[in-house]
Amino acid sequence: MQKRSYGKHFVIVAVIVLVTAIITVVGLSRVRWMAAPASAQARSVDSLLGIELVAIGFLFALVMVFMLYSLVAFRQRKGEEEDGDHFEGNTKLEITWTVIPLITVLVLAVLGARGLTEATAARADEMTVEVTAFSWGFKFAYPEQGIEASPIMYLPVDQHILLDMNSVDTDVIHDFWVPEFRVKQDLVPGVPTKLRITPNKIGKYTVLCDELCGTGHTNMQAPIEVVSASDFDAWVAAQQPSTDPAEMASLGAELAASQGCAACHNITGDPGGIGPTWKGLFGHEVELSDGSTVTADDAYIAESIANPTAKIVAGYQPIMPASYGQVLTEQQISYLVAYIKSLQ
Repeated sequence: MQKRSYGKHFVIVAVIVLVTAIITVVGLSRVRWMAAPASAQARSVDSLLGIELVAIGFLFALVMVFMLYSLVAFRQRKGEEEDGDHFEGNTKLEITWTVIPLITVLVLAVLGARGLTEATAARADEMTVEVTAFSWGFKFAYPEQGIEASPIMYLPVDQHILLDMNSVDTDVIHDFWVPEFRVKQDLVPGVPTKLRITPNKIGKYTVLCDELCGTGHTNMQAPIEVVSASDFDAWVAAQQPSTDPAEMASLGAELAASQGCAACHNITGDPGGIGPTWKGLFGHEVELSDGSTVTADDAYIAESIANPTAKIVAGYQPIMPASYGQVLTEQQISYLVAYIKSLQ
């Protein structure tokens, strides 16, 4: 029995593969995989992703078209009783489908390594921001500007930024990720880590924890604002400690919102929450779990924030993270105290 010629079939399949690959790649490129890029590091990440999408589209078309075409073109038709052609192997084909994927993987590895080198390269004019993660939130310090802690990260546009990062938790790994910046880095207890970013688009963004870190993981977020250089200088000047009670209370309200305090403490006076209400707390007698009472003055409230297990309120479980004493500065705690005092 003479074997059939398959040249015509290969030509037809090649055309269909090409058309299918183009349609697939165009379709994938129309899908909004990620938020619009907003950092210099995003360029290399997005370029590599574009190359990978082309490879994915081609491989998808190659596999699916050959499979479906074979099912249609070489199916057993009515009345056919003879066996199909028998093939012992094709050395050229086997070498081809081994060498081409190998070269593809090596090219992607080189491009990835080059992008990683560019993203992690130190710059002479970079500004340092210290990032501290805790269960469950972030705080930011600017040692060069004399700012000890901020619940919001302010960054000047087109400025090279070095993030010095650590986690104050002893057994929890967190992760710093801003989708628009593309790059990310773990914050590991006891192991300082670094990340470099160059934000190049003014706007408001959100840093997320991209490492499952416990019950508060979903809400572990912090706002980031990329502003002009002049606006950043104005923000730095405005970070000087305030002594005005109304302004301190306002700053305390912002801090409470950024730290997720409302998840446990309400300001409406309603009982039955996870933690005691802040409404009308200041100046009142508080019954503790050991049967004693204490006046909710400045010292008591400050101690309850920095060391929440020192005095447990009757009827409540000691579930508040003990890390706030390390996370918040004395000035920030004073802002929270001023805010609670204002809730009369």
